[in-house]
Amino acid sequence: MMQMVGKKVGEGGCSEVFEWGGGNEQIVKVAKGNTIADAVKREFSNSMLVWENGLPAPRPYEFLEVDGRPSIVMERVHGESLMEHFFRYLMQSPSEIDQTDDNEDVIKITARLLSETHRMNNLPLPSQKEMMVHSIRSAGYLSEFEKVQVIEHLKGLPFKKQVCHGDPNPGNIMVRGDHAVLIDWMNASTGNPEADLAEYIIMIRYAILPPHTPSSAVARFDSLREHIIEVFCEEYRRLSGNSLDEVEDWIMPVAARKLCADAIGEEEKALLLAEIRSRL
Repeated sequence: MMQMVGKKVGEGGCSEVFEWGGGNEQIVKVAKGNTIADAVKREFSNSMLVWENGLPAPRPYEFLEVDGRPSIVMERVHGESLMEHFFRYLMQSPSEIDQTDDNEDVIKITARLLSETHRMNNLPLPSQKEMMVHSIRSAGYLSEFEKVQVIEHLKGLPFKKQVCHGDPNPGNIMVRGDHAVLIDWMNASTGNPEADLAEYIIMIRYAILPPHTPSSAVARFDSLREHIIEVFCEEYRRLSGNSLDEVEDWIMPVAARKLCADAIGEEEKALLLAEIRSRL
């Protein structure tokens, strides 16, 4: 099996990504030790379901093990992630930024992909609220009483049955030419679109850039955070025709769910914790 694994082409909080099969059209996502086989099987099942229903997702091919680690063989998306685009933008000099006029268009890509995803209803995906309750209960940082308060708030929110991605961060959006796709459907669910929107808002508002990021880029991102959120929300509202009045109610439970994420550090979790406690 290992002879089919090529060079490493990416890495996230839960997996490493390698070329697969000696060609250039497939990759294999190999789980890290913090991800159990059932979670990878769920990602494969979710990915197959959304791909078969025409949502903007790469094609999954096979669930297997690579060197004893649960893995998924998938279509390779040749292109650039929005994360890579944003970092390149932040690193530009002021004179280069003055010449950049497409950054708002890039922000709108996420709104477009989510509005397209949320139009799909009633796919047999896991329950969003059940997944969130499990994550909140297993997260550290909050006291048991605080967890009960957050879960009671969550259970009181309206119940919907739309397809939600669960992790619409810029690293999970790949752009190839004029098209974009959402990758990493492990946390996909049937539920409330407002949770996806709250996830995006929280991420932009509280994300901590890597420690090697130049201070000028950090300052530029800090100055743009609320503008990015505004552009995203306005585009989603325009495309979906929905008001975003309910999104605010999802900020607290989504932030609580994120406390169990391996991909974010202690500084960001401290910000999320303060946000949660300010709302309790």
